[in-house]
Amino acid sequence: MEARRGILIAEGTHMAKKKLAKKSKPAIAKKASQKKTKRKAASPKPSTPKKPAARKTVKEPEVSLGRPLVTQEEKLYMLFKDDYHARQIFEFLRVNTLKELEELSPQQIVRRVSKPVFDTVDRIRQTLAAMKRSLRDDEAYAKEYRDSH
Repeated sequence: MEARRGILIAEGTHMAKKKLAKKSKPAIAKKASQKKTKRKAASPKPSTPKKPAARKTVKEPEVSLGRPLVTQEEKLYMLFKDDYHARQIFEFLRVNTLKELEELSPQQIVRRVSKPVFDTVDRIRQTLAAMKRSLRDDEAYAKEYRDSH
């Protein structure tokens, strides 16, 4: 079998040599000239400036904090057991778990916590203005309030 394989290999290489020998030199020259003409045709560049491609909106990757140390179901009073003020805010916001707290932004928390204070101060100003009284440096508000009501 080895002899047969050797023969087959020898015949295959012999045939390949014959095929190469059959190619003529003008065919090779013809291919080279075709390549040159292709290069010449591609070289002239258009005179109009290219328009910038429309930019695709690329979403910035989210910042990864790594693997969380606690689950979303973790109770806030356990995480903040030493922070009395934080627990008061959670109670005011009526959030119990970390998942509920993470749904709020810092601005939302400040707005929700401070809104009752602003509303109460406005009611105090209005009541004092109705009685022709005012807080320090607030006479202009009292006068304006009295004139409008």
